[in-house]
Amino acid sequence: MARIDLDLAHAYRPDPKEDADYALLPLKMSFEDGGAYALLGPSGCGKTTMLNIVSGLLRPSHGTVRFDGRDVTALTPQQRNIAQVFQFPVIYDTMTVAENLAFPLRNRGVPADRIKARVGRIAEMLELNGQLNQRAAGLSADAKQKISLGRGLVREDVSAVLFDEPLTVIDPHLKWQLRRKLKQIHQELKLTLVYVTHDQVEALTFADRIVVMTRGRAVQVGTAGELFERPSHRFVGHFIGSPGMNFLPAALEEGGGLSVAGQPVAGAVDAVTGAALSRAEPFALGIRPEYVELEDIGEGGASPARPGTITGTVAQVQDIGTYWLVTAQAGPHTLKARLSAHARPPAPGASIALRVLNPHTCFYGADEQLIAAATVAAAQEGLA
Repeated sequence: MARIDLDLAHAYRPDPKEDADYALLPLKMSFEDGGAYALLGPSGCGKTTMLNIVSGLLRPSHGTVRFDGRDVTALTPQQRNIAQVFQFPVIYDTMTVAENLAFPLRNRGVPADRIKARVGRIAEMLELNGQLNQRAAGLSADAKQKISLGRGLVREDVSAVLFDEPLTVIDPHLKWQLRRKLKQIHQELKLTLVYVTHDQVEALTFADRIVVMTRGRAVQVGTAGELFERPSHRFVGHFIGSPGMNFLPAALEEGGGLSVAGQPVAGAVDAVTGAALSRAEPFALGIRPEYVELEDIGEGGASPARPGTITGTVAQVQDIGTYWLVTAQAGPHTLKARLSAHARPPAPGASIALRVLNPHTCFYGADEQLIAAATVAAAQEGLA
């Protein structure tokens, strides 16, 4: 196991006479020894490029890769002592499950009794112990990929185990089980694991810390709670969550008040947040659908009495099963609210008040970076 430090950038066309085609913009990042990390983002964001640079399959055009402080930028995957699991099974069909699992250990001259013990433990963890004597050729794609996972995990001396979307070929019914199993294996074996995925559920289930990437940049590194509660970039708010964060144009008014989606909002943000916003106009308010509160205000559509709210009209109500998803229009702006499955949602066309200013509210500048979170002041107004 190793601590991995990256200080690099990568361009597939690095010729300075041409426009560099950067797959990874300059970044500094560390993966702690024994940590479980996910690289999360859409296709083409640079996450597989980063993984291949860590493994040694790709040398960065700029900068260095260090394992436990040692510069390994020019070393091969074998010299770095890396195990890597790919999207599709990499196994020997002519071998049995046990022989496949043992192969990486036999290549390194591990004693036979130690091989048997280690193969048995990994097979039990992946629920392959009933198939150890079967040839891999006759197994399903799911079972073959579990063997690939086992081959990556079977060595005890690896610097890190890298996963490149390893559950692509797994039946959806089994994905949840395997994600949980990988989490359990990490807790037991304490290996350094780095997992590439575009699926936020996989990332949030598996990893202790998630690196959210877009357009060659790592825009936030944090726990699942940090990414959900305080996205440091609008992309994170949009990408994490189902549905993603609502964003509405906002502006400061005299006295510390706000207008949101063109409507004045009763209540004020605290002095610190207000000062940050005053230096950053224009800006946008962001709030997750889970934290938008609704109140039916009747056909008259009178101004909402509660602080922190704007008015809108219900455009659509969807029964998702575990929750209601309400889509509302506030002038030309659309926002969504998630209600409990036991709630009574408003009817389409109803006039409603939407509470958008509360302690979960975030504000973002024109550069899409988080300016401040709304530690909302004035407890007497019921906002905190």
